[in-house]
Amino acid sequence: MTTPKTKTKLVDVARMLFAKNGLENTTMNDIALASGKGRRTLYTYFKSKEEIYWAVIECELERLIERMNDVASQDTEPEDKLVELVYTHLKMIKEAVQRNGNLRAEFFRNVIMVEKVRKKFDSNEQKLFTKVLTEGVRSGRFEIDSIPLYADLIHYCIKGLEIPYIYGRLAQGLPSGMSRGIVQKIIHKALSRKRMI
Repeated sequence: MTTPKTKTKLVDVARMLFAKNGLENTTMNDIALASGKGRRTLYTYFKSKEEIYWAVIECELERLIERMNDVASQDTEPEDKLVELVYTHLKMIKEAVQRNGNLRAEFFRNVIMVEKVRKKFDSNEQKLFTKVLTEGVRSGRFEIDSIPLYADLIHYCIKGLEIPYIYGRLAQGLPSGMSRGIVQKIIHKALSRKRMI
């Protein structure tokens, strides 16, 4: 087994154990045993279970940014891309948290730790928004004073919606299709060129 495959297997096994037992109730020995690797191999890649936990979160975020890159590369109008990026982000964060069972408690409890791991993801996401906003300005569809500021605002707004979305508190009582229409209106009105009268 090559080095990247071994590391990937260790992260996958750790994810399952963290999801089942939680971070506190999982030991390095548990991960070594469940992966069929020795403790020596495990410590070759990771110094602590917290480091493996970081790797699990990084892996989830890499999956999310790959999907968002796919959305940003689609041949659709920039406004539609932004709406799809918003929903892709929220849906995939929710799926990651739900998929990881007991790990989700750690995700919310260790906000500072998660923020450190998210730095690379956040930067990549802001670059994606910058790319789509630039595309909209160049095509004449958006009228924006500061693309970097708009990219930051969109990124931080979505980030702020994660917890309400995960817990189903966002747009309670609204039919699911209706919330998307409202988000589309907000994006279109905030970014579209003003029509000349």
